[in-house]
Amino acid sequence: MASVSGAPGEPASFGGAADDGPVVRLLAIRDTPLSVDEVFAAVGDDAAGGTALFVGTVRDHDGRPDAQVTGLSYSAHPTAEAELRRVAEKVAADFPVQALAAVHRVGDLRVGDIAVVVAVACPHRGEAFAASRRLIDDLKREVPIWKHQTFADGEQDWVGA
Repeated sequence: MASVSGAPGEPASFGGAADDGPVVRLLAIRDTPLSVDEVFAAVGDDAAGGTALFVGTVRDHDGRPDAQVTGLSYSAHPTAEAELRRVAEKVAADFPVQALAAVHRVGDLRVGDIAVVVAVACPHRGEAFAASRRLIDDLKREVPIWKHQTFADGEQDWVGA
């Protein structure tokens, strides 16, 4: 899937002054490995005193006692990028965000792989923590991305579907 960093033909520009540049700097749903460095660099901003970064990785368990996760596959609905943009724009509108970025992986992942990275830069650390928490929570709750897990015992389970 393609990266999204603004509406087709124009950059996103939410919050901040018009000449500050876009606030929503990087949004993507990708079937390739994610880069923490890319997301962190995307939110670099001289006006930000705090940058909060969240990295979600595939863990070796999930809710079932004594059931080891061996891998998973993420699938996204065709509207997922538009929903990701809606969520990002809402966070940018509700907090004093200087810069925001979010990328989510789809496809087959192994334990330890990076599944999602979000970063938010704000004038102060408390705002950055709160905005990044809202961004990842709303992304997980509202963006139509589903997880199909495989366990060591051969069982499989859909999460979020």
